[in-house]
Amino acid sequence: MLFSLALILIIGFSLSGIFNRLKIPGLIGMILTGIFLGPYVLDLISDDILNISADLREISLIVILTRAGLTIDINDLKKVGRPAILMCFVPATLEILAVTILAPIFLNVSYLEAAIMGTVLAAVSPAIIVPRMIHLMESGHGKDKNIPQLIMAGASVDDIYVIVLFTAFLGMYGGDDFSASTLLSVPVSILLGMLLGIVTGLVLIRVFKSLHIRDTIKVLIILSTSFIFVSLETFLEPYFPMSGLLAVMALGATILKTYPILAKRIMGKFSKIWVGAELMLFVLVGAAVDISYLAGAGLMSVLLILSALLLRIVGVYLSLIKTNLNLKEKLFCAISYVPKATVQAAIGAIPLTAGVESGNTILTVAVLSIMITAPIGAIGIDQTYTRFLSIKSST
Repeated sequence: MLFSLALILIIGFSLSGIFNRLKIPGLIGMILTGIFLGPYVLDLISDDILNISADLREISLIVILTRAGLTIDINDLKKVGRPAILMCFVPATLEILAVTILAPIFLNVSYLEAAIMGTVLAAVSPAIIVPRMIHLMESGHGKDKNIPQLIMAGASVDDIYVIVLFTAFLGMYGGDDFSASTLLSVPVSILLGMLLGIVTGLVLIRVFKSLHIRDTIKVLIILSTSFIFVSLETFLEPYFPMSGLLAVMALGATILKTYPILAKRIMGKFSKIWVGAELMLFVLVGAAVDISYLAGAGLMSVLLILSALLLRIVGVYLSLIKTNLNLKEKLFCAISYVPKATVQAAIGAIPLTAGVESGNTILTVAVLSIMITAPIGAIGIDQTYTRFLSIKSST
């Protein structure tokens, strides 16, 4: 296990640095590190790490969403309003519809299997988007129109919406009925997650103000609380839906709203934690990629992914109708909604293990979507924000 960790750290950071020098996002180097060190190529990652890979990826995601919450100003979101709500579900819905209609034609699967595939493909990657939006907020790009906040909030809820639909469609394949209560679980999950995060945040602020606690301990308490949120989501699942990840973001946003001095202090510590968390997240995403499936992915799979992305971009433009964003800013929002990675790595293999007949095909397309969209989206954001977004001082 120690040898595996050493290889992950040395090779991951080295490739990341090389790619950054080539003006290519370092995360691509991290993903490639995971692919080559993973079980499907050199098999140099210890089973002890692979067995807890899903948990480690989830921890990394919690770190970045906590950090995101600490940068989300509620007043900014209120200014964004309607477009932020539409960005949560319109682009994903159009992408799912595109896959549901086209996959039976391109890949000879049933419409229900195509719907399952659509929900696997439709979620954007907060691990790619959120750090970049935080950077834009710190640098002032798009700040005057709250574009980073719009994208970050929309992408986070987008994932919850898609995962709920994925669970519903997979249940239908297993014989369960699709009911109105299934769709109702989406807003219920969002509202309960936000409520839990806000209430917990207010309690923690009272504790932090009444007791003298080092900032490092506060960070650990906040992280531990976030872990409890995600665990609580799983525990409560049989009874009612609640989004643990949204609770994590709401917790951070509440701290920023009620105790901004503390939020700014601990942001630096979370930034340092993210250096290691980012590496583990993308290396382990790469390790989950079975390149043997990629070899069997044909032109039709690529066409399906690109066609669905086109509909997603249309969804972004529809969400931004009657806003004060210009054409370049809308295009930047569309580019920011392209990258896929973490959700696809997390749920791409579930249909196969659940006995879905086209499970291998779904996994293949999910893996291919990561390899196509993660670089395009990450590079697109990095290369266009200085040209497409106006800059405003963060002071």
